Amino acid sequence: MSSANQVRIGSLPLGGGAPVLVQSMTNTDTRDVDATLAQIRALAGAGCDLVRVSVYDEACAKAVRALVDGSPVPLVADIHFDHRLAIAAAEQGIAKLRLNPGNVGGEANVRAVADCAKRHHIPIRIGVNSGSVEKDILAKYGGPTAEGLVESALRHADMLERAGFSDIVLSMKASDVRLTVETYRLAAKRCPYPLHLGVTEAGLPGQGTVKSAIGIGALLLDGIGDTIRISLTGDPVPEAAAAWDILRALGLRQRGVQLVACPTCGRTRIDMPSIAKRVEAALADLPVPLKVAVMGCVVNGPGEAREADIGIAGGDRPGVGALFIRGEAPRRVEGDLAAILIDEAHRMAEKKAAEVSEG
Repeated sequence: MSSANQVRIGSLPLGGGAPVLVQSMTNTDTRDVDATLAQIRALAGAGCDLVRVSVYDEACAKAVRALVDGSPVPLVADIHFDHRLAIAAAEQGIAKLRLNPGNVGGEANVRAVADCAKRHHIPIRIGVNSGSVEKDILAKYGGPTAEGLVESALRHADMLERAGFSDIVLSMKASDVRLTVETYRLAAKRCPYPLHLGVTEAGLPGQGTVKSAIGIGALLLDGIGDTIRISLTGDPVPEAAAAWDILRALGLRQRGVQLVACPTCGRTRIDMPSIAKRVEAALADLPVPLKVAVMGCVVNGPGEAREADIGIAGGDRPGVGALFIRGEAPRRVEGDLAAILIDEAHRMAEKKAAEVSEG
């Protein structure tokens, strides 16, 4: 159940059945334009459709114009407490605002931001976290709950609606996976706004990636969610890779290589881990969607390899296997199986790219 409403972030549609968008956030000093642009470009190269930057003072707001002009993707300004920064960012060309109307100083300030956002055709994301729910709501529900998080978000949304603004996106994140899922499921039933999914403060890559995949993946399988951000501590670039891994695994978006590789067993006679790692590394930068299988033996190998665009199933001794290319009969290959598969995958990718450009 993708959201009923749709907003636009620059030229990107969000919600209303549009593809799920990938985003992340810079952690550079926003006032350092060169460093921030370098990270924005790295995130875009890793697959982000949009990137958020923190705008926390006047110098950050002044930097927005240069960041917007140098960015390959639409930018979002993250604002807290000072409505003037939101207005300044909008006037400097930002494509979307992230703020909570309840913390910018009252109805008059909310209306000023809403009026500015309408003039510039900029949507606003309301971001509620389990750690920032209003005290009266916490008291009402006895702590952070799904009902409380949704009530908080809709309270903020109502402030914008009263100001005549409805291009609203909601997020209601918790660091607890179960609470995150319960909250978004409830929100999807109660409101038509596009939903930004995420497990907040998920942690370091590894455990944080798993938590994000469980929470975001469960919601996407329910048809809930219009954009996702994987919140990992440290360099934000791996967030984009993790987001795409989730979307590819669910068949929601295709970009680059999806690798299928068996866990191996006693029947395996080829060096599966080495071959799979070499193939994944060599094909990591392919922009063309491609499903590649590396399978260890003839039990499940042929079936999985046939399902892929291209794949290899190991034979009865090292260096021997069967190469499967969709639509063709399998052929016996011998030698450096990783190199054989990599070469064939590059040829297939070039052919696909040529077909797209001609079409």
